[in-house]
Amino acid sequence: MSYDPFAPYPAPPPDPSPPYPSPPYPAPPHDSSPPYLTYPWAPRPPEPEPERRRQPRRAPLGHHRDLRILRTAYRWQRRTATLTALGYFTLFLILSAFAPSLMTSTVSGGLSTGLLLGLLQVPVTCLAIWLYEYTARRRVDPIADRIRKHAELDARREATR
Repeated sequence: MSYDPFAPYPAPPPDPSPPYPSPPYPAPPHDSSPPYLTYPWAPRPPEPEPERRRQPRRAPLGHHRDLRILRTAYRWQRRTATLTALGYFTLFLILSAFAPSLMTSTVSGGLSTGLLLGLLQVPVTCLAIWLYEYTARRRVDPIADRIRKHAELDARREATR
């Protein structure tokens, strides 16, 4: 038996499946242009026209003058209530540190001035809470209600467009 180097090899059996799976989407046409300009002298595609909207009759809510007024009223409300409570407590601490003879003096029946001023801290705190609620009802809440009504009207107008 001799070896023949030029003998044909047996052909492999045909594969029933394609070598690559087909893509799930259609292939783009061959004449489609790339998304960028290929030549500098090529005309640019037209810009899309922006959507035209009617301007509101007054400024949007975020730039509204009432918000500035509301912030100012709320700032004064916080300062008034905080300074009422903290001012009294600071006065109590200063008198305790720099006027011990006054704080140890007796008011009546063995009750010292320091103890009396310490017990008055609770009603002063209640006064600060009442002052906070009073200024909220009188100054802050009406402004907040007005802003809320404007926001509801703006939302209704936008919904009808």
